[in-house]
Amino acid sequence: MKKFTVAVIGCGSRGCVYGNCMYGRKDKFELSCVCDTDQVKLSNAKKTWGLKSEQLFIDENEFLKEKRADVLVIATQDRDHVRMCQRALELGYHVLLEKPISPLKDELYLLLDTHEKYGGEVVVCHVLRYAPAFLKIKEILDDNVIGKLIKIESIEQVSYWHQAHSFVRGNWRNDIETSPMIMQKCCHDFDLMQYYVSSKCDTVYSVGDLRFFKKENQPNGAADRCYDCKFVNECPYSAERLYIERWKAEGSPEFGWPYNVVDSTMPNTEESLRNAYKNGPYGRCVFACDNNVVDNQSVEMHFENGVNVSLTMTAFTEKMGRKMTFHGSLGEIIFDDSAKTLTVTRFGGEKIEYSVDELLKDADTLGHGGGDARLVDDFYNILVSGAPAGTSLESSVESHLIALAAEKSRKTGKIVTVHE
Repeated sequence: MKKFTVAVIGCGSRGCVYGNCMYGRKDKFELSCVCDTDQVKLSNAKKTWGLKSEQLFIDENEFLKEKRADVLVIATQDRDHVRMCQRALELGYHVLLEKPISPLKDELYLLLDTHEKYGGEVVVCHVLRYAPAFLKIKEILDDNVIGKLIKIESIEQVSYWHQAHSFVRGNWRNDIETSPMIMQKCCHDFDLMQYYVSSKCDTVYSVGDLRFFKKENQPNGAADRCYDCKFVNECPYSAERLYIERWKAEGSPEFGWPYNVVDSTMPNTEESLRNAYKNGPYGRCVFACDNNVVDNQSVEMHFENGVNVSLTMTAFTEKMGRKMTFHGSLGEIIFDDSAKTLTVTRFGGEKIEYSVDELLKDADTLGHGGGDARLVDDFYNILVSGAPAGTSLESSVESHLIALAAEKSRKTGKIVTVHE
């Protein structure tokens, strides 16, 4: 069996997920070096993956001076991806690229040109395409169980606490530094929609705004940091409740998301978590941050083959996950991610119910409904066989163009043609 050496740049949450998947497949992959600007994260990677000091890099330029492995996993911030992927292709790497690729249209086309010039595999991490439940939906659609697809309605439930963690306090809070939230959070959804519809998107109309997480909604008497706030034990967005109470309720995991983002020391402890939020960005009041991304947005899409799609993204839900309804000429599919149910109904006929847990029973369940591990396995098969990637760079760019059109529509109030 062919084995590929792997370099990882970006040892945060996502980089570690892919690294762990590869580390657990020692017959297929060998982790050879890593790069991150955070020394603690490098130390964690050294310990977890059995690396030596000479395999750790803190400087991007030094790391990318030469090719150091067969594969490069790029799991850095949004605005870094294109620059790093271009350099990787120039060096002759195959690339597993975290999404979103870039919020800049010119950069998307620039990377396509670089890929065409240098070759190499580039697989974008749209992990839901590989999750068993989402694959089952595609199978049902392709088998024409519900007849001709007419309309898709989907709700992306961000969840109140995830919004606060990632998009108010966290790395993706400000689109000047990263990308619009409709791209950050819903690049999965746009990728899935074009996958299910099997057509390019024609036009987009979108509305949305930052409604709640701003200074004017801060309660009277609230402090700008949770640790000093009199509402610390009652506010649902309190860092004490999100990072201490939830951590305890989940069994005090040694180093699990989102706690490992708040506190990069391994293992996490109550003391280290509280100290981290007390002194770091995750302890800021959600009404006193430098966030500007929306907390609600709706998108109407019309595809070239006539299918219409409605997507709503909202922070204001208890649970995370997607609720999707597929309206066909002969039936409907209803998928509820948080309830872990998938129901197919033929009009005037039978109803078939699938358990997402049952669909997952033979899968490696690490992350995103089994999608993380299956993405890594598919990436290996692509490298070995040369088979086309489902989430290729070209396919992913198409979904990014839909997201950019949605953001343009939201800002202008006009219907936007995707391929202008």
